[in-house]
Amino acid sequence: MSRIGRMPIAVPANVEITIADGNVVTVKGPKGTLTQTFHPDMILKQEGAVLTVSRPDDEHLHKSLHGLTRTLVANMIEGVEKGYKKELEIVGVGYKVEKKGNQLVMNLGYSHPVIVDEIPGITIEVPSPNKVNICGIDKQVVGQFAAEVRGKRAPEPYKGKGVRYAGEVIHLKAGKTGGKK
Repeated sequence: MSRIGRMPIAVPANVEITIADGNVVTVKGPKGTLTQTFHPDMILKQEGAVLTVSRPDDEHLHKSLHGLTRTLVANMIEGVEKGYKKELEIVGVGYKVEKKGNQLVMNLGYSHPVIVDEIPGITIEVPSPNKVNICGIDKQVVGQFAAEVRGKRAPEPYKGKGVRYAGEVIHLKAGKTGGKK
């Protein structure tokens, strides 16, 4: 059995889950609603405040989907209850970021400002000129959007300038040594 897949999922009191035909799971909570369709062979059962995921047999495909399905459902529940947040830091002289309407305007050392539009399901906060918070209820969408923003100027390995995740460690290279003989 999958160690992750067999763990039960505790459903909080303020979260409502409905499982429709075809394994269409809808999770409603204080932050919003998420709907996702899972593989039809996975068995989802809700008994009171506990949700369990099981598989019909030990076929390789079912083993692979068991833990994945459980994790995705747990992430949906956590997302509608608490939400997800990715923090980005902008490091570099003259690098800064600001929010104008629904757009994130970044000065990242290029000859032009880099503009990123806010997508549905995501909120962008700019607490200071060198910090960006990306919040939302869908873990995958938040992570993907944060990766796209980081990709506009990924940290370079010599000085560490660029957009990085909060707490990300950048291993710097030594660079050239111009010594005389």
